[in-house]
Amino acid sequence: MSVWITLIVTFFAGMGAGLGTGFAGMSAVAVIGPMLITFLHVDPYLAIGIGLASDVLASAVSAWTYGKNKNLDVRNGLIMMISVLLFTVIGSFAASFLPSATMGNFSIYMTVILGIKFLVKPVMATKEKMMEVSAKKRLVQSLVSGMVIGLICGFVGAGGGMMMLLILTSVLGYELKTAVGTSVFIMTFTALTGAVSHFALGGFPDPVILVLCMLFTLLWARIAAKLANKADNVTLNRMTGAVLLVLGIAILIFNWVE
Repeated sequence: MSVWITLIVTFFAGMGAGLGTGFAGMSAVAVIGPMLITFLHVDPYLAIGIGLASDVLASAVSAWTYGKNKNLDVRNGLIMMISVLLFTVIGSFAASFLPSATMGNFSIYMTVILGIKFLVKPVMATKEKMMEVSAKKRLVQSLVSGMVIGLICGFVGAGGGMMMLLILTSVLGYELKTAVGTSVFIMTFTALTGAVSHFALGGFPDPVILVLCMLFTLLWARIAAKLANKADNVTLNRMTGAVLLVLGIAILIFNWVE
C-alpha cells in the first residue's frame, strides 16, 4: 500500500509542479514540498531539495521548448540570473540578523494573486512592443530587477519564479510567452544551485521519491510548455491564471492539513 501511496502522491505532486512550471515558470518546490511533507512525511529540508531537483529538468525542458519557439530572452535572462543569485545570497545574509518573520506563505499568496491577475487583467503585450525598448535600457532593467528579486528571495526564502513572472510582465513589459520562457531559463540554474546545496548539506533523499517526482514533473512540464507555446495570448492568460489559482488554493489547503 505504501508503494501505491508514494506513486499517487508523487504523480499528483509532479503534475501540479510540472503544469505550474510549464505554464507560468512557477517553482516546483511550491507544490512538491507541501505534498511530500503532508502526505509522505518527508523531512521538510529534503522535501525542498527534491522539489529543487525536480525543478531543474522541468525548467530546462520548458526553457528549451520556449526557446525553440523563439519565446526566450537568453541575453537579458543571463544578466538577471547572475543578479538574482548574487542578491539572494546578500538577502539571506542580511535576513540572518533580523528576527524571524511569518513570511513562509509569501510564495503561495503570490501564486493566488497572480492567478487572479492573469484571469482578470491578462498580459497582452506583444513582441513588437517589447522590441521598442532599447537594448541598454533592457539590460539595466534586467540587472535592477534581478537585484530586487534576489533580495526578496533571500529574505523570504521563496517566491522567485512568481516574482520573476510578475516583474517581467508588469515592470519590464515582456510578452507572456517570452516572460515564462525567460523565467524557466533562469530557474533551471537557480534550482540546480539550490538542489546541490540542499543535498550537500542535508544528505540524499529517498531515491524512489526523488526519481518519481523528477520524472512526473518533467513529463507535465513538457506537456504544459508545448500547449502554452501553441496557445494565443488570451487563451494562455486564462490557462496560466487558472493553473496558478488552483495550485495556490491547493497548496494553502495542504499547509492547513499539515
